[in-house]
Amino acid sequence: MSPASSPAPLPRIAPSPLAEPPGDDERAARTSPAAPPYVQGALALAPEPEPAAPAIRRPLVWGPPGAVPDERRLRALAQAVAEILAGRRPPASVSRHLTRRAHAELIRTGKIIDCARPPVVGAPHVSQPRDGAVEMCVLVRCGERSRGLALRLERRGVQWLCTDFETTP
Repeated sequence: MSPASSPAPLPRIAPSPLAEPPGDDERAARTSPAAPPYVQGALALAPEPEPAAPAIRRPLVWGPPGAVPDERRLRALAQAVAEILAGRRPPASVSRHLTRRAHAELIRTGKIIDCARPPVVGAPHVSQPRDGAVEMCVLVRCGERSRGLALRLERRGVQWLCTDFETTP
């Protein structure tokens, strides 16, 4: 009789690498570069199980109560609104981040940014005029022409929602 061999560990699904590069604060936190997981098809597989650790989940809200939303998320929201105003994205893609009035205004406004390539949003300039409200403006580059885009977000319960937006002609 042959000695009993231990079964090979089954592969497990591991989170795939982030689509956007890490921010400056995330790069400094790493001490050594982590090897990306093995990707086969659309699944990222880790060959051996990792030790059990508490799951870290991103909250559905943007930060703890009283905190200003993360700059990368603000920039992503501004990029999405710019793409909608350029006619390159459906307005429904950001409906959960806008109030009903702001979403209706976005649909009513339609395509007002005319550019051959997708618009590119610069770094947001954020101000907090009062507790629970954030206003930001970004420069939207559309080929040779640039436009300004301003967004106002207000905390509604535990979530930040865009209540108003404005762009230059």
